[in-house]
Amino acid sequence: MRPLRSRLLATLVLTPLLAGCFASRGGESTDGGENAGSRLRVALAFPPAERFSPYGADATLLSRLGVSEGLTAMDANGAAAPALARSWRQKNDRTWVFTLREAGFQDGTDVTASAVADALTHAAEAEPEPAALSGVDLTVEAGGSREVTVRTAEPDPVLPLRLSSPNLAVFSGKAYDAKGRVDPVGTATGPFELTGADGASSASLDRFDDYWGGRAQATGIDARFIADGTARANALRTGEVDIAEAVPVAQAAALDRRTRRDTATTRTTSLLLNSATGPLKDPRLRATARAAIDTSALAEGVYEGYADPGAGVYGPAVTWAEGKRVEPTGRAGAGSAKGTAITLATYDNRPELPEVAQVVKQQLEKAGFTVKLEVREYSRLEGDALDGKFDAFVLARNTLLDTGDPVAVLASDYTCDGGYNIAQLCDKDVDRAVAEAERTAEPGQRQDASMAAEAAVLGSDAVIPLVHQRIITGVGASVRGVLLDPYERTLVGTGTRR
Repeated sequence: MRPLRSRLLATLVLTPLLAGCFASRGGESTDGGENAGSRLRVALAFPPAERFSPYGADATLLSRLGVSEGLTAMDANGAAAPALARSWRQKNDRTWVFTLREAGFQDGTDVTASAVADALTHAAEAEPEPAALSGVDLTVEAGGSREVTVRTAEPDPVLPLRLSSPNLAVFSGKAYDAKGRVDPVGTATGPFELTGADGASSASLDRFDDYWGGRAQATGIDARFIADGTARANALRTGEVDIAEAVPVAQAAALDRRTRRDTATTRTTSLLLNSATGPLKDPRLRATARAAIDTSALAEGVYEGYADPGAGVYGPAVTWAEGKRVEPTGRAGAGSAKGTAITLATYDNRPELPEVAQVVKQQLEKAGFTVKLEVREYSRLEGDALDGKFDAFVLARNTLLDTGDPVAVLASDYTCDGGYNIAQLCDKDVDRAVAEAERTAEPGQRQDASMAAEAAVLGSDAVIPLVHQRIITGVGASVRGVLLDPYERTLVGTGTRR
């Protein structure tokens, strides 16, 4: 299995009405003086795992820090918005033409059609392939200096939304080496230029004064990667940082009210059960596990009201889902655990997860399971999880992170060919339902098909939705313009300042 390689197949503009809001990267830009603003100090929960490669999980780090961008961006409603491309048109069901804006790379070269075509071609040829292109055969050609033609082997009615993925950010030619690696230091196009990194500890960024969206108000960013949530909150409280992401619920009350922001997101915490190997391969034991879980105890207890009880793969932030939800069918009857030994794992980068796992452990043990709990930092756990070495796994997953399309997470996480299938699920009925949703183009019908596919997934009992989260961000009292993004792609932009 490949780490964090969710399959992003045909994606549509399905506009979930999300609580909270966030500005576009250039939404609060001003063209301040040469010495305007000061550096921002930011504490992030996840360190770079792949040397800031845009083709994996680190792509979101680059996006959240304002380093990288693609041809398009995703707006607050999950629709494609202009970024490096100022406009686009569809020639036929397999061909799109993007017209570029005037922009420059951080190394001083121009963003040309040739440079964009080369960058996207590198992404299409990367091994393993980026999440956004999993299952997609894409070719790119430059047409003059300002137009880029993108062709897909199969119809892709919302290719512009796909190209908003942080995995498909555009870098200058000098970023790419002969072995397919990408060096984002000084080669991206965003308002902040990555100038260096100290392994998994910290990173330095300077303002890119020639950014097409206007000069950022902050002169740079000093980012620290602090896996411990309490330490992140303390760093904000003591004034060591200006912004701290993913503040633990247990620390929220200790923060001054002026420094606490909570944002509804499309992130769902779920219990994933290994349906391919081990004791939970038996659907009756998975049904036993499902029956044992009390999600309300997690929402009110562990999350102290900053979450809703699990209703499905998609939570209340996706407002259209509730009225379209389909009752799962074909579930096995519960069996007897009889002391069945299982290993439950989770990670501590998101501080509530170990406590969630502890409560789940107790609930499963009450149902007759014998449970061994393993907790590690995410980068030390991911490979084993993807290889199916655990019987159960507590995962926090933003279901609409990649493109805003609800089908994408189903294809990625619960199909036989899914690149992030921790549940190891391979069920012909699930694959059939997901494939039907992927083929459906009309937005309302695609929503209906997505919910039918969700019902098939839930019917397997390979996933038990636990809670739908709100994310707490710590923001210094003097800080303005933080981008509170329901999709968790952005955090700082041109208008972020202190």
